Amino acid sequence: MTIRTLDDVDLAGQTVGIRIDVNSPLVSPTELADDARLQAHRETLAELLDRDARVAVLAHQGRPGGDEFASLEPHAERFDELLDAPVDFLDVTFGAGARKAIADLDDGEAIVLENTRFYSEEYMEFAPERAAETYLVERLAPALDCFVNDAFAAAHRSQPSMVGFPKRLPSYAGRVMETELDVLGNIEATPTPRLYVVGGAKVPDSVDVAESVLERGLADGVLTTGVVANVFLLADGADLGDASREFIEEQGYADEIERAERLLAAHGDRIHLPSDVAVKRDGERVELALEDLPAGDGEAAMDLGEGTIADYAERMADAETVILNGPAGVFEEEAFQRGTRGVFEAATQVDTSIVGGGDTAAALRTLGIEGFTHVSTGGGAALTLLTGEELPAAALLADGD
Repeated sequence: MTIRTLDDVDLAGQTVGIRIDVNSPLVSPTELADDARLQAHRETLAELLDRDARVAVLAHQGRPGGDEFASLEPHAERFDELLDAPVDFLDVTFGAGARKAIADLDDGEAIVLENTRFYSEEYMEFAPERAAETYLVERLAPALDCFVNDAFAAAHRSQPSMVGFPKRLPSYAGRVMETELDVLGNIEATPTPRLYVVGGAKVPDSVDVAESVLERGLADGVLTTGVVANVFLLADGADLGDASREFIEEQGYADEIERAERLLAAHGDRIHLPSDVAVKRDGERVELALEDLPAGDGEAAMDLGEGTIADYAERMADAETVILNGPAGVFEEEAFQRGTRGVFEAATQVDTSIVGGGDTAAALRTLGIEGFTHVSTGGGAALTLLTGEELPAAALLADGD
């Protein structure tokens, strides 16, 4: 898919509405705990301002009713520090005050509008044509000359600010969106052998990825980690003990064991399982080989064992491309970081190493691991592309749309 980018538009003097994704962890409603997502969009915003655009920024923070559902004022203040141009904040999103503030912008100035999710329709999903008729789009679009979508992390959602404006305005991909689509949308062009590492606690999503890449012939091998590995081990007949099985059942993932069985039957030669796991016993990390299972009462498998870490590292040493999705264990606890650290550090040695967003990127930041070819800004959006599905917001940026 060929998309329209900032290379296709003369921005000087243009009033540009840009959708970004700066949904961030907060210390309090007025203080950011992490500005990683703001840093990701810095390049796009700086380019717009350097090219003398007048920039109105749209974004969201949190979900209605959630602890981090808050104003974008601290985000605007941080952007004002990050960018070599003035960035103001306005506590409304699309009313007359917003339209006037946008009209008053000079070339090379920006304003951050209030959290789009303070507006109820923004938390619903619509077909693009209907999204273009919502109050947000209908009232804000006349104040803009064009629209830029840089919010890859929300591109799998068909919400008004994501899919409505392209139906009313010339629309382009920002640099984050452009890069993400170029990398994650063209996995089949990466060199082989190609390995996928699927893990984490969101089992259905990771099994979806495994199923898709195996059936499409994109994966020369799938390495299972985290709770995903536990599901595949149970599907393969291993007895992990009551604690691991009960956790999987309590999360509603029992059906995933049957899916894993079917994948093992169809593609077992390309699916690799742990040979040992780590459990918590009396507060300490204890490693158990599969033949030493089941684990004791209350001892859930929380990480890969050293044998598996070494095995997976050896397999990745023979690969040309590695795509990682999900941490390998309960990395939030120091004793169970070894699997995630070992697997991810081995992946940095591969020529092409691509990391899905969400919990995976959070694990990297926690562990301080760098050196990947690409780290995605999006969790759900990255998964959507990895499973071969279309992103609603990205499709609207295609040439000829």
